[in-house]
Amino acid sequence: MSQVPIHDTPILGMAARPKVSKAVEYGNPANFWVEYPSGLMDLTRSQHLMADAVEPSLVGSAQLDIPVNGDRTIRVDKSKTAAVIIDMQNFFLHPELRIHKTGLECVDPLLKLITPLRKQGVKILWVNWGLTDPELQTIPPSLARGFRKGGFGGFGTEMPGNFGRLLMRDARNSELYGPLQGEYLKGQQEGTDVWIHKNRMSGLWGHQSALDLYLKENGITTLLFGGVNADQCVGGTLVDAYFQGYDCVLVEDITATTSPAGGLENVIYNAGNSQGFVTNTSNIISASG
Repeated sequence: MSQVPIHDTPILGMAARPKVSKAVEYGNPANFWVEYPSGLMDLTRSQHLMADAVEPSLVGSAQLDIPVNGDRTIRVDKSKTAAVIIDMQNFFLHPELRIHKTGLECVDPLLKLITPLRKQGVKILWVNWGLTDPELQTIPPSLARGFRKGGFGGFGTEMPGNFGRLLMRDARNSELYGPLQGEYLKGQQEGTDVWIHKNRMSGLWGHQSALDLYLKENGITTLLFGGVNADQCVGGTLVDAYFQGYDCVLVEDITATTSPAGGLENVIYNAGNSQGFVTNTSNIISASG
């Protein structure tokens, strides 16, 4: 008769696990989460698990309770939370440059999400390809090859239709797609939105990336991820964030990919079952009031 070894503790399946029977604290004295039997995951790092294990009340002026997959709710500190929107650029979405139906479908829910988050004091970080000429000299061959077609083109080359040089800073193909560019400019003027350049698939690649510096300088610990492509730049940044100890939350309906079936599903599975949590824009908007 076969049975599961009693010490076999799976590292996946977090979203499918039953709720804890008693409150549990994870981490260390300076960096911790607390999980309660109700399904609340307190990510605010504001109150350690008390001796009586009483669940703390929501501080609405400073915190948000967001439902996530697995019948859980994450409690986040608004001032320490940022939306990380990756590569929603013309190069990846504009119909003159490629067909990305599912990516375009993310635009409307993303636009609906931005204003409620801004009102709650959550920063909107637009993390995008934006290369400089010196950076072209250090692009590794594997990455350079991936952005060339039939041996032609590639980073820094002129694109047709006045789109400018491929994924270079300030080029038209590097701008946010459609209404997103105007929305960013609005948020930039209001001081709620920040543009952050990256030069690899992951926005957190390398020593002291622009994104990591911004997050650390501003004390941000919780990241709401969205953008394209899910199993490339979004997934790469999320995994690096997970490795570095950030709280990772994938927002499913503003995340897409052009990969075959399984690419997006794998990112969603791992985000919710190992690396953090999965939610959607409706949950966040409802939590934001």
